[in-house]
Amino acid sequence: MRILAVADTESEYIWDHFDASRFEGVDLIISCGDIKSQYLSFLITMIKAPLFYVHGNHDISYAINPPEGCDCIEDRLVEYKGFRIVGLGGSIKYNDHPYHSVPPWQYTEKQMARRIRRLERTIWFKKGFDILVTHAPAYGITDDKDLCHRGFHCFVPLLDKYRPRLMIHGHMHRKYGKAPRSIVYNDTLVVDAFGYYLLDI
Repeated sequence: MRILAVADTESEYIWDHFDASRFEGVDLIISCGDIKSQYLSFLITMIKAPLFYVHGNHDISYAINPPEGCDCIEDRLVEYKGFRIVGLGGSIKYNDHPYHSVPPWQYTEKQMARRIRRLERTIWFKKGFDILVTHAPAYGITDDKDLCHRGFHCFVPLLDKYRPRLMIHGHMHRKYGKAPRSIVYNDTLVVDAFGYYLLDI
């Protein structure tokens, strides 16, 4: 299966100079958050593939203007072409929102761990999963030391226990040189989807 992963910034190359031949054979588009909803709707129109997304920490506008024709996989395990895909968006809580005690799409470590526990029964029933889609990275693997870009500790035992083939995340803004584009952690290929990234699994 060929996947187009996107996160954090809209690619001018895709949006302003779309070349259909560059994306031939794409079976699935995955958004790891902090992308304009109009851009995601544009992608599925031009590439003709389904799009699964999770929220980034800046995706507050999705509540009013969600991406049309796209599927949110937050807190879900979905299956596509034989691949089991888990979605857990949002970032570590790093500030306070003026109208909420916890900002939208920001979570404490305990809150994210609770989300994972709610999914565990489904994951067990499906005998694991193949792809983990998140906005934030996992702690100590592809994250950074500042609070905003710190990864979630609870993602690490999730990777250790189920050893998915792939983890795709955003949030690290690769243009700032804060994280490698991809690494292998145990049996899992971990990919930073900043901008866009094409891969085959």
